[in-house]
Parts: sequence; structure tokens; C-alpha cells
Amino acid sequence: MRLSQQHDPIVAIATASGRGAIGIVRISGLGLRPLIQVLCKRTLKPREATYTAFLDAAGQPIDQGVAIFFAAPHSFTGEDVLELQAHGGPVVLQLLLARCVQAAAELAATGHAYLAGLRPALPGEFSQRAFLNDKIDLVQAEAIADLIDASTEAAVRSAGRSLQGALSQEIHLLRDALVHLRMQVEATLDFPEEEIDFLRKADAHGQLLKLEQHVATVLTRSKQGALLREGIQVVIAGQPNAGKSSLLNALAGAELAIVTPVAGTTRDKVQQTIQIEGVPLHVIDTAGLRESHDEVEQIGIARAWDAIACADAVLFMHDLNRMDATDYIADDAILASLIAKKTAQNIPIIDVWNKIDAATGVVPANGIALSAKTGQGVDLLRQRLLQVAGWQLVSEGVYMARERHIQALLHVQAHLQQAQTHLSAQAQALDVLAEELRLAQNALNEVTGEFSSDDLLGVIFSKFCIGK
Repeated sequence: MRLSQQHDPIVAIATASGRGAIGIVRISGLGLRPLIQVLCKRTLKPREATYTAFLDAAGQPIDQGVAIFFAAPHSFTGEDVLELQAHGGPVVLQLLLARCVQAAAELAATGHAYLAGLRPALPGEFSQRAFLNDKIDLVQAEAIADLIDASTEAAVRSAGRSLQGALSQEIHLLRDALVHLRMQVEATLDFPEEEIDFLRKADAHGQLLKLEQHVATVLTRSKQGALLREGIQVVIAGQPNAGKSSLLNALAGAELAIVTPVAGTTRDKVQQTIQIEGVPLHVIDTAGLRESHDEVEQIGIARAWDAIACADAVLFMHDLNRMDATDYIADDAILASLIAKKTAQNIPIIDVWNKIDAATGVVPANGIALSAKTGQGVDLLRQRLLQVAGWQLVSEGVYMARERHIQALLHVQAHLQQAQTHLSAQAQALDVLAEELRLAQNALNEVTGEFSSDDLLGVIFSKFCIGK
């Protein structure tokens, strides 16, 4: 969004597309009272719901509903905000939207020039204005989108905590402690002739150590919040008829993938998002890995390898009923080697020994033995997946976070570690210490948006819904 557009009045349908009982048209800008008079033929008391008609250019009702006026600065955006709550038909809402733009143009021609630029809002522009007008910080703005997109109850609660300011409060506490320490370091640099050792007397080492510990705690909780938001991608791989599709069905608790005794039934990826203790797992069932002359199956196998290369974890399925077959064992060993090469470094590969309910031989000790058919051992696999994901049972204190928050906190952590090194060195390192503390503060400010580039803001808000 260009700087010149930041003060344009904006309008949008603020409810989801399609039919519904209620639909909302939202307007934000400066000086909306004349527009209210034209649309409703009455004045509205701020923050009071009023049942009224919404009129077209001829004075005929487009619809009747509830109008609410929020006068600046006591509104979500910090500007005047008008909400028209009408019946939720798409045509009705489009007529109201068009009428708002038309009425603003009519008013602009009669002296209300500031309404001339009323235009449809860009994605996330209402939230962006709330941020620019200091109604919310960047973490809270992102939490609005995360709350809408949350796929589990735990994600909803965590996004709610971020929206209420839980993560922001932690960042402000860290920044205040960091500013206090910076002041003491700067005082030592500004008055080197003083005999008093400001830093020793103020226990700068202890302050810095507490800061590092606090950052580590916030970082741990942020990683948990990012996991609730993003989840992990789990790929089920193996030879045909090993039970991959049956395992997907068992994990999801529903018949999502077709299961038959015929090898090569799965021709393409089948993906389903499931949740385990609130953590979303994006599970992908793939075509059986083998040599094939079937063109369609070859495409499915190629896509399976692509999925394996992008996985956060791989479940390598083995068929216990075929463990005595020499060719099966040889093929399994080759596949295990190929999968290990295809996956990124440090990506866990979990051996899953399927059909334990019908196995007659010895079950290998490594990995997890289960029956995708009966469900035996599936809960153990679920817990192993949580372990692989890095989930800890601290969900009540978790706030929603994003990868950029984690990266910023890692930068803070690195700068504080460097600061600790310089603090332990000789006095001539104090200027470098001061610089590391300044950089740590800048990294903290990036989290809440007090130090952010316009490009970053553009990327963040462009991913919001229109009307938010």
C-alpha cells in the first residue's frame, strides 16, 4: 500500500463470501457522519446499535438492518468506523457496497472532498490501519489472522492469548530490562573517569544472565506456538500394500483413502490434516515405491519422492507378513537408503512395522509395531509424532507465534550471548557491548513492529482476509 493511500476512506464486505443470515459492510475513514446521514437518513449515537433502513440513491430501502457507528479514536482502526449489518445475501451486500461508494462521491461533489477517495479495502487494510494508528501492535495484528485460520482448539486459545497481548507483554518486559542495562553501559562509556564501577555495582552480569534466561523461556513458548500454527508435514512411504493408506485412515479416524489388496491402488498423494493434542499434522499418503511400467503409477511415485524430499518426518512402512521374503527384504533395504538420501538432514525417519495382528515372526525392536487394521499401537505412534514435532505439555501458557518471531528472538539470543562475552572482557570492549545490546533491542522491536520495514508490513497484511 502506498503512503498516499493510508488516509483514503475504505469500504469492504467484512463477512465471508456466500449466503448467510447476516452480512456486514464496514467503512473506515475520517469524518463519516455526513455519509451516515445520506445512507440512513438519521444520525447515529456512537457505539449504539440502531435498527434502520439502508437507502439507495432514490431514497428507497436496499435493506433494513443494524447500523453501528464508532467515532474516532475509539474504534478498531482509530478512525471513524461504520458497520452496516444487513441480511447476508451476496447481491444485497454488493448493492450496499456500491451505494457507499456512490454516496461518498456525491458528498465529495458538494464539499466533502475527503470522501472522494472512498475505495474498496485491500486485504488486511483495516487491521493495518489499527496497527499504524497504535491500536494494536504487529503481533496482535497477526494474531487476528491466526485466529481466523486456526484449525484446532489449542490454536484458537493460543491465538487468543496473542491477540490479548500475552506475547507482546513478554517482549515489552524484555525490552524494558534491556533498555535499563543499556543505560548503565552508556553511563560507564560516558563517564570513564569516574572511580565507581557502574556495571559491577549494578550487577550487569546478573542482569544480562536474567535477560538470556527470559529470552530462552519466551523462545521455547514461541516455538510451541509456531508449531500450533504451522504443524508438521508427515509423509507415509513404503512398498505397495504395506498398509500406508490403512495407516492414514487409522490416524485420521475416517475412511479417507481407498484400501484394497491390489498393489498400486494409491496412484497419487492423499493428504489430510489431523490433530493430536491440538497440534496439526499434515499427513500425506503416497503411492507405493517400486519399479513400474504403468505411466500413471510412475507419476504417482515421482510425486511420492517429491513429498518425501519436503517432509518434516517420514513414516517408513514395513509389512511384517512379508519379512521372510528375500526380495521384499532387499527392496526394503534399498528404499530405506533412498529415503534417507532424499530427506533433508536431521529429518526423522520412523520405521513402522505394520500388521502386528497377523505377524508370526519376530517383530524388530527398532521403530513402532502396530496394526493399522485394528488400531493396536497407533496411539503409541501418535505420541512418537508429537515427540518428533517437539511438542511439550505447556499449552496453557502458549501464545501463537510465527517463524519471523522465532528468528527475531534467535537474533536477540545471539546478540545477548555476544554481549556476555564482551562484558567479561576488558574495558575497551564496552563500546562493542553497547552495540550488541542495541542490536538486541532492535531485534525485539521487530517482533512487535516498532522497528519494521514497509516491505515486511506489506507481506504480512497482504495475507489477511479482505474486510479484516
